[in-house]
Amino acid sequence: MNEFEENKFSHDEQIASTEENPTIDNPMIDKPKMKKWPIVLSAIIGVFVGALITVAIGVGVISHSYNSATEADASDVLDALTSGDIGDGTSKLELLISIIESYYYQDVDDDTLVDGIYSGLVDSLGDPYSAYYNADEYQELMSTLTGNYAGIGALLQKNSETGQVTITKVYSGTPAEDAGLQAGDIIISADGYEATDEELDEFVQHIRGEEGTDVVLNIQRDDETFDVTCTRATIATPTVEYQMLDNNIGYIAVSQFTDSTYDDFVAAYEDLESQGMTSVIFDMRNNGGGLLDSVVDILDYLLPEGTVVYTMDKYGNREDYTSDAANYKDIPMTVLVNEYTASAAEIFTGAIRDFDYGTIIGTTTFGKGIVQSTIPLSDGSAIKLTTQTYYTPSGECIHGVGITPDIELEYEFLGGDGDSYSVDLDNQIQKAIEVLSE
Repeated sequence: MNEFEENKFSHDEQIASTEENPTIDNPMIDKPKMKKWPIVLSAIIGVFVGALITVAIGVGVISHSYNSATEADASDVLDALTSGDIGDGTSKLELLISIIESYYYQDVDDDTLVDGIYSGLVDSLGDPYSAYYNADEYQELMSTLTGNYAGIGALLQKNSETGQVTITKVYSGTPAEDAGLQAGDIIISADGYEATDEELDEFVQHIRGEEGTDVVLNIQRDDETFDVTCTRATIATPTVEYQMLDNNIGYIAVSQFTDSTYDDFVAAYEDLESQGMTSVIFDMRNNGGGLLDSVVDILDYLLPEGTVVYTMDKYGNREDYTSDAANYKDIPMTVLVNEYTASAAEIFTGAIRDFDYGTIIGTTTFGKGIVQSTIPLSDGSAIKLTTQTYYTPSGECIHGVGITPDIELEYEFLGGDGDSYSVDLDNQIQKAIEVLSE
């Protein structure tokens, strides 16, 4: 909750999130439609660039070469990685591989070493949102934004300060619900893999798997710790849920912005319109973001002509995303938010606020105001980098700050211990109904 993302969000299997996403054409053939995370950008790269792994040298040369390599500065090292010459003609990369092959207590697969080199290069940025994905990891990442995957059917959030992974939503009719998992449960491990040891994009791959296989989750709930076994199933994750409330007030909840969210959103809105909707509540609570294209399309559907969000890179280049006057709605609106409302969901919230189109209710949002661009490479791998800062229509950068609601209201369940959740027992929804009924 992406993120920014002092927290990261994902469907158990990521909704990528990363983020945890789009369909990418072969970058060597056709230019795909540009998509961004908060957002994903499908950029084009004509060639694959990678470090060349040379044959390991003999142990007798290691000591001398290592001493020479330590005297080189960073620019010399980078030159060596491309030219293969540091000190006495041996690259430091070649030297390190030789040391590992000679002295490490286990054999190491060459592909693992190569992936580690690429990952380490990106990790050196110290940016929790930038990452290198090998071909398998990238395929997994991209599958998450289609909304279809083999997993357990839960939405997850990772706190980057503590490393803790928390379930924020359990989808109806899924293995997660069947196993008794609940929103608020903390996942300590999946099949023995500790949640705090890995990035969320990596951790969710232990939860995903072949349909019909089991994953054992170690769960913490309040002061109790226990194991839960879930049988993986193909999950078609709904990102839009809706219903008509009393007084012709429509309610539309969006859990993430994926490839299919715009169509589902429009279908929900039009169905509610056909039932006589005169005002609407948009629920963006626990929405960790998604595709920029998706949220911009939805804002274009709702708002009159104008800039709904704009981005700026380090060179000062500005890119505006706009709504035209061809189609917009003109009914009272409210938007529900909380501390897990992030990224693309904050773009939605900021646009509704800055267009003076609705009342924001809840708690201060997460505060992710930066954009990640995912650049696929010709071998099937990809690199994700933070490339831009985004701004609300009024020019506000909300990164690290979030959006303060017009009406600040902490969530409170109005029912008793034995009551199940319903909109009637949700104090924030009830406040939205009150505002729209004034």
